[in-house]
Amino acid sequence: VQLVESGGGLVQAGGSLRLSCAASGRASSSYAMGWFRQTPVNEREFVAAIVWSGGNTYYSDSVKGRFTISRDDTKNTVYLQMNSLKPEDTAVYYCAAKGGTYYSSSRYEYDYWGQGTQVTVSS
Repeated sequence: VQLVESGGGLVQAGGSLRLSCAASGRASSSYAMGWFRQTPVNEREFVAAIVWSGGNTYYSDSVKGRFTISRDDTKNTVYLQMNSLKPEDTAVYYCAAKGGTYYSSSRYEYDYWGQGTQVTVSS
């Protein structure tokens, strides 16, 4: 499975961005997709996940109510809509995939990773 993220950039606090993660290769409906983020001083942390089959979604407490994860079956693409962005959301955001129909917030359970996309929120 190959994952390619796009959509990162620089935005002011309170603004919005939408990240995309295009999946190719052996991507199928038997996967769960996750978004993680990492800063130079913090470990890679869970942001959101979606189970491809069924579409159940999960969020970390820090983004719940502000971020929305979704998928487009026709494009094999997962999105992360980020609203009300805060400077503390600044990080490199990674898309990840794991086999199975259940989600996980642990980065160790994800087998495939994208290259990451930088999100910078200015105050």
